[in-house]
Amino acid sequence: MEMTVKRYTNGQGSTLVNPKLVPADVLHNETLTLEPATQPVEPAPEQFPTPAPKSPRQRPVRLLLALAGLGAIAAGVTGYRWWQFASTHQETDNAAVAAHVYQINSRIVGSVIDVPVDDNQTVQAGDLLVRLDPKDYQVKVQQALAALAIAQKQAQAAQTGVTLAGGTAQAQTTEAQGELQQAIAAISSARSAVTESQAGVPAAQAQVAQTQATRQKAQADYSRYQSLYQSGAISRQQLDSAKAAYDVALAQQQVAQQGVSQAQARLAQAQNGIAAAQAGLAASQGGVQKAQMGNVQTAVTRSQYDAAQATIAQAQANLAEAQLQLSYTNLNAPVGGRIGRKSVEVGEQVQPGQALMAVVGNDVWVVANFKETQLAEMQPGEPVEIKLDAFPDHTFTGTVSSLSPASGSEFALLPPDNATGNFTKIVQRVPVKITFDSSSIQGYESRISPGMSASVSVDVQ
Repeated sequence: MEMTVKRYTNGQGSTLVNPKLVPADVLHNETLTLEPATQPVEPAPEQFPTPAPKSPRQRPVRLLLALAGLGAIAAGVTGYRWWQFASTHQETDNAAVAAHVYQINSRIVGSVIDVPVDDNQTVQAGDLLVRLDPKDYQVKVQQALAALAIAQKQAQAAQTGVTLAGGTAQAQTTEAQGELQQAIAAISSARSAVTESQAGVPAAQAQVAQTQATRQKAQADYSRYQSLYQSGAISRQQLDSAKAAYDVALAQQQVAQQGVSQAQARLAQAQNGIAAAQAGLAASQGGVQKAQMGNVQTAVTRSQYDAAQATIAQAQANLAEAQLQLSYTNLNAPVGGRIGRKSVEVGEQVQPGQALMAVVGNDVWVVANFKETQLAEMQPGEPVEIKLDAFPDHTFTGTVSSLSPASGSEFALLPPDNATGNFTKIVQRVPVKITFDSSSIQGYESRISPGMSASVSVDVQ
């Protein structure tokens, strides 16, 4: 006769005496089939009471309670960790990658003769992007050079004229001043001669009067001697002596009269000398004025030289402008980056200000728009975790660089007017600039593009 019994173990093969003292999740039971012995076996004396059989529903209930307890513990741990993370981090998915985008525009009118770059090509700062036909602007440079050479020659001629006019005016002034001094000296000499001549006339007249008195006395003596000679009182020799004395006195009178005439002539000549000296003075004064006009001519020539210098400056400015216009025929990359939105082709006629392409710089960052309620503890320098939708399996790191001075709505084309009567409070968003750590974007430099969506988490602990 077979019989079935249950043996309770702890999972390691050990039989348990009292299964009620062991948790249900570690309790194992086994069903044993006993073969009947050839000899009847006497039952062993019972030393412990036989446990009461358990209900089949008790085991699942306990398992559910244990699972519920573990779930509550896990939920509590997860909630605590989430609360701890949320209290020290600020997150937003309203973020995007940004970069400097440099528009390449033409500054002059020209025909495109070369475009050595293509879309998405990597370029370095200074690389040639577009070349315009330079022939027209090279001709303008040559014209400006010719105008500058002419202005320089004119300035040299004017400078020579200034030197010549200045030397001539100086010589004329010196000569005129010398002649003026001579004229003044001649006038003084003529005046002295007049004074001397004027003094000589009375002396000559006095000499005439003296010789006239001598002539009269000699004439009287000769008349008296004639009477005495006729009466025979004197000899012929005495009469001849008286006549000779009379002739001498008459000759002296005539000489004295001629002296008066000569003195008067000298006076007239001296007076004429004054007039001539005064005329010479006037002529010398005219020479001085002429020399002064030479100084005026020098000033005029110097003004012409100054004008020539101004013409040189203008010609140099025109040359610089022509050279600058010529330099605009080569459009170079302002910074290193990648080419985007290329819209120019060889043979196209471009206009000033026309957009030809764009260069996207290599320096990228993230602009995250946080709610204003998230900025209480956010400061520059705080670490940031960045997730880009384009690379969901890679976490980038960065740093808060700066906070915008105004909310995004203030920079809108039509900012809201909160003074209106239908005001509704709306939580504003403030842009925050976040820079990548250079080590975290290694290998992704050429793959991260402006406009990519991002999610950021700032550690504001």
